Amino acid sequence: MTEPYRILQSVFGHHSFRAYQEEAVNAILAQKDIMMILPTGAGKSLCYQLPSLVMEGISVVISPLLALMHDQITALSTFGIKASMISSMQSPSEIQETMQACRKGELKLLYVAPERLKGESFLNFLQTLPLNFFVIDEAHCVSEWGHEFREDYRQLFRLKLYFPQTPIAAFTATATKIVEHDILHQLSLSNPLIIRAKVERDNLVIKADYRNANGREQLLAFLSGFEKESGIIYTLSRKDTESLALFLGTHKILARAYHAGLPTEEKNETFRAFLNDEIQVVVATIAFGMGIDKSNIRFVVHMSLPKTIENYYQEIGRAGRDGLPSSTLLLFSNSDIVEHKRRIGEQPTSEYQKVAYEKLEAMAKFATSQVCRHQQIANYFDDTINPCVTRCDNCVDGEKESVDISHEALKLLSSVYRTGQRFGLQYVVDVLMGANSEKIEQNGHQSLSVFGIGSDKTKAQWLSIGDRLMELEALKVGEYRVISLSEFGAQIIKQRLHVSIHAKRLEEHKRASKKAKQVVTGTFELSTFERLRTLRSEIAKENGIPPYVVFSDKTLKEMAEKLPHDKEAMLDISGVGEVKFERYGEAFLELCAKLA
Repeated sequence: MTEPYRILQSVFGHHSFRAYQEEAVNAILAQKDIMMILPTGAGKSLCYQLPSLVMEGISVVISPLLALMHDQITALSTFGIKASMISSMQSPSEIQETMQACRKGELKLLYVAPERLKGESFLNFLQTLPLNFFVIDEAHCVSEWGHEFREDYRQLFRLKLYFPQTPIAAFTATATKIVEHDILHQLSLSNPLIIRAKVERDNLVIKADYRNANGREQLLAFLSGFEKESGIIYTLSRKDTESLALFLGTHKILARAYHAGLPTEEKNETFRAFLNDEIQVVVATIAFGMGIDKSNIRFVVHMSLPKTIENYYQEIGRAGRDGLPSSTLLLFSNSDIVEHKRRIGEQPTSEYQKVAYEKLEAMAKFATSQVCRHQQIANYFDDTINPCVTRCDNCVDGEKESVDISHEALKLLSSVYRTGQRFGLQYVVDVLMGANSEKIEQNGHQSLSVFGIGSDKTKAQWLSIGDRLMELEALKVGEYRVISLSEFGAQIIKQRLHVSIHAKRLEEHKRASKKAKQVVTGTFELSTFERLRTLRSEIAKENGIPPYVVFSDKTLKEMAEKLPHDKEAMLDISGVGEVKFERYGEAFLELCAKLA
């Protein structure tokens, strides 16, 4: 058995490499530059962690987030791998202690933030070490055409100037061909091996739907299928994260808000509680989750349209990193597109602005298209796959039925005109429905001919019809979201033009009354799996580490199916290596014997 395979089994507890991993490991061991584009959850970390154990020196990992570095170092410690980090959060004495450990050869991996490499003194320090190779995690941050460009990453071109003989391994989950070429150019990679895996995440179910009103009833219906499971819900604004977290709390769902405006201590506590399964849901802006190393996230929900497919793909990629079935839901409306356009329009006119509009258009097309969603994502990243057939709403639902809303469109457009074309959609709908509102009375709109003529439909249905008219550009959205008739909107009124909408958009979404479906299924009792999860939580708490670091859900699932009776059988479970068995194996063997 070769050394890489021995380490794969004894340390990481795996009996074979996953797709593309062995090719990457061999290239790194051969001292080649590599660029690897691999979906989230496909095992990128092992591609550089394993070679670091085979080689004699130390590997330097450049990562954008302190929390991610901390999580990975914690996870490595459970495998018995010595790793540390140097960061701005450490005292001078702690930094000196880590540097001394590097000099003595006590560490296999050193994690640093990109800004650390701007300092001459740190680069000089690295030149004194026996470096194996550099790892650049989240490498798309190097490219200004990427969705998360960071100026500090741009400075990484210096690596080849200071360390021309030291290989670089760049990793990302999201890179179009343009971004890929820019990364290669910026890092000056020398004749690199480029590994581009299939984009498709075959354990994810992807759904998208027009948002009814604020989407909360749709969200509750979706969440009813994920009792006790972890998930992330993304919103567009900080205010929405807090109000939605409170709303979920009233429905007995343990949720906390997370956004850039919260105190650091509160953000860290929410992050810790989520990793440790103390809360079920984090409601967040995009400030949360980049590189999050939690394998058992079962769902990701977007309450509004992301601004790019890159953002969307990376965010849904946080679900199901352990390979088990997981689900995603996107709720959107035309108002999301209007808001994104407003934000882009506030930027100085530039090539960036042009590209931002194009990316937003691609995202909007993805949301409204009836083509397989997995296929659309693959095409965007220059990949080609067949329709998924069973793992997205478009493939499962097939052709969407349309209904005629010409009469309703006429009512809504007439109401916009009659109210003076100087109010938002919500107000116009209130007039249509005959709402008892002080503002309506102040404006005298209760005496209009259109007042109350739309009481046969719900507010959510009228908002969906309004969104449809915006999509058709029959309504224009101006400053402060004031709506007015376009030339086409006027034509609809005058010529009684036909207008249709997908029937599903007018359906009323009610909470599912059936019991929550279990995502983790197999040939075992769910109670057995839950007993193993409980033991895992107890061990994690005793050791001060997140539960998924002890064993992943995937490992526990196999354990529940096989109920191993001795050390040999336990080591045959994927994810149980010698080190983890020595630390946790006996406790799980004892429980398996009771459950058998």
